[in-house]
This record gives sequence, structure tokens and C-alpha cells, in this order.
Amino acid sequence: MLVHTVYFWLKPDLTPAQRADFRRGVESLGGIKAVDKIYVGTPAKTAKRPIIDDSYSVALTVVCRDVAAHDAYQVDPLHLAFVENFKTFWTRVQIYDAE
Repeated sequence: MLVHTVYFWLKPDLTPAQRADFRRGVESLGGIKAVDKIYVGTPAKTAKRPIIDDSYSVALTVVCRDVAAHDAYQVDPLHLAFVENFKTFWTRVQIYDAE
């Protein structure tokens, strides 16, 4: 199994409609055949602690069966279209992959 976790920091001047479009775009990645599970969320309203980074806007976790599935996800037309359509919406992206 490979867990691909992506954190997006969106531009502060995005409108609520743009933020909603972005969220729908992220959720659409669940339609990629190589994806077993997908989770999308925003920072939880948990107690503030020094070890928690809640500065991001949207988090995406994609679970794939293996590295080959992850690699297929990366070049899938839905993923490529998402990046092309929304790359101007973020100021930063941080990715963590784990097996």
C-alpha cells in the first residue's frame, strides 16, 4: 500500500466560489482508477499545540495499492487536468508519501 498525502496552501484572495471549485477538483481525483480510497479535508478544530501545523487550506490523502498504482495516478489525465486547472490557486504544496 502507498499513502500519498498532499497539503495545499491556497491563495488568500480566492473567492468562496473558487475555493468550492478547488475542493470539487480535489474530490474528483477519487475517480482515478488507480485510487483505492481518497480523503479530503480542512484543518480540524482540535486544540492548538506546538506540534500541530494547521496552516494549510486543504488536505488530500490518496491510498493506492502500491507504488505502480501511485505512478499511474500521477500521469492519469484527471490528475494532470486537476494540476493544470488549479495550479494558480495555491501558493504552496507539500507532499508526503508513505508505504
